[in-house]
Amino acid sequence: MRRRLQTSARAWAVFAAVLTLACGGDGTTAGAGTGPPQDAGGAAAVPGARIGATVYYASGDGTSLVPVEREVPLGDGVLAQGRQILEAQLGEPPDGLRSVFPAGTRLRGFYVTERGEAFVDLSAEVAASHPGGALTEQLTVFAIVNAVTTNLPAVERVQILIGGREVDSLAGHLDLRRPLEADPSLVRNP
Repeated sequence: MRRRLQTSARAWAVFAAVLTLACGGDGTTAGAGTGPPQDAGGAAAVPGARIGATVYYASGDGTSLVPVEREVPLGDGVLAQGRQILEAQLGEPPDGLRSVFPAGTRLRGFYVTERGEAFVDLSAEVAASHPGGALTEQLTVFAIVNAVTTNLPAVERVQILIGGREVDSLAGHLDLRRPLEADPSLVRNP
């Protein structure tokens, strides 16, 4: 019974996120889930203010994630900060590292529930142009999950949506139907 209620609550959270997008929202002023959002602030950055954020790229040999400290604009609240971090995550990697995201992948929305679950909505390119493979899929997914949970203490788990929809997996190997916790076992320090 408890599992059924959790599944139902998660379905409603995804429905709320998709409805927000369908109604023209961008995910920065509405939370996805039951109850009020963690932060109702806009996506605006605080003018001139910057903070350090840890983002993750694939190692040169493509076998692990490497944490990289990047300066990002200081967001006005959890939702805005999450968007800034995710935009940095989707950016170009430093020399010697590889991006884990296919070219053209964009952030469509970011939502946080009062239960500490975030929903990251990515454009269709992340799946349509993904090279596949179990390890590559893990690196792509956990670059997002680890970046969000590392930098935003209010977030404990992350679920990835594609094109505003819940998906079974990104490339057929990793279950994305539920929020995931960070996986530090994929991270190798430089």
